[in-house]
Amino acid sequence: MTTTDVRVMGKDRTYVTRDIKTPDPIPEEGQMEALEIMKTGRLYRYNVAKAEEAAVSKCEMEIAAYTGHKYCVGLNSCGSALMLLLKTTGLPHGGKVLSNAFTFGAVPSAIEHAGGKAVYVESTMDMIIDLEDMELKLKENPDCNHVLISHMRGKLADMQAIKDLCDKYDAILLEDCAHSLGVRYKDQHSGHMGVACAVSSQSYKMINSGEGGFLLTDDPDIAAKTAVYAGAYEALSGKHVTVPSKEAFKDYPKTIPNYSLRMSNLAASVIRPQIKTLDERIAKYNARYETLQKNIEARVGDHLTIPKLTPEVTTMVHDSMQFNLDSKFTPEMIEDFLKECGDHGLPVELFGHKSNARNFINWGFAPADCPLPKTADMLSRACDVRMPLMWDDEDFEDMADVIVESIETVLEEYGVSA
Repeated sequence: MTTTDVRVMGKDRTYVTRDIKTPDPIPEEGQMEALEIMKTGRLYRYNVAKAEEAAVSKCEMEIAAYTGHKYCVGLNSCGSALMLLLKTTGLPHGGKVLSNAFTFGAVPSAIEHAGGKAVYVESTMDMIIDLEDMELKLKENPDCNHVLISHMRGKLADMQAIKDLCDKYDAILLEDCAHSLGVRYKDQHSGHMGVACAVSSQSYKMINSGEGGFLLTDDPDIAAKTAVYAGAYEALSGKHVTVPSKEAFKDYPKTIPNYSLRMSNLAASVIRPQIKTLDERIAKYNARYETLQKNIEARVGDHLTIPKLTPEVTTMVHDSMQFNLDSKFTPEMIEDFLKECGDHGLPVELFGHKSNARNFINWGFAPADCPLPKTADMLSRACDVRMPLMWDDEDFEDMADVIVESIETVLEEYGVSA
């Protein structure tokens, strides 16, 4: 839905009236299952007679089947899953972890939570990790044995090249797939190049339980440790389905602390029906994105660039759009562009904004030890806008109009040639 207003320049302007943060609703099936669980009071995953009766166990089986992993442990958040990726693969206290300089603050937070020290690798204008800088940082940090790759906004880098570098420098590869559920690399679901990965069910992700996450792996030792860290004390591993046999748990319930990070049956119940519709929703997202991208590039393609996908990515999930404003835009022009969009109902975020949690300068708890000029330059002009599934097709026409009109207005106001 749009309205128009009249600017000083005499141009009618499009105005977006929909809420950009509209989440996907919980399907009725999930609402009903959650209600039945609440009626029984059995929200605790282990308060069942048999493992397969728990909603969490069912959800773990369905997530593992979708991604193609052997083992899966449901957790209270993806941040917990990221932290456990490091704990279960032997990160020592103070151990170094290579990670993207462009990611969400939850990633360095998880590294800090696990007792590690983040070493940041430059990111490219395509918003993926810079392979040359990655090898440089591995050379400069021979004591670094962990690499945590974050697939920000679902964008995968050349994962085979990353795996080759990790093998070359004897580093353990882990994947943050919070944004990449449904993304496929060489026709295989993301999260298989590393020894383990983390998936999110926070409200703005492809599955929505408010908060939640999963650790996925084919490694039995990682899976067993994860279940125990999450809260499978005593013999409660027997109340899991997607974990290895009892022998794999060794004496872990006595030697590994219980952090109480379990997913609840209530969270799992609302996730389960959303898994069934993932591919359908991905197709809808991608069709809308293709139309939006063509619209914007045809009209203002000389003034921005849209990140290119890594060729080996065979299926992308475009639930948001990112673009880099051209170098002709000064910081003042960028601020005015953001204001123009916001004033016309479309919140557009700048990754490099001084308050954005995706800007590494805001990670005072885990600061960078060296300059990151390439990442800083990218962040300074990298814009991000959500694409809510619940919007109608015409709302994305309005989105394109607001972005285009805001760019044109700023260029005209600053006397920059279009």
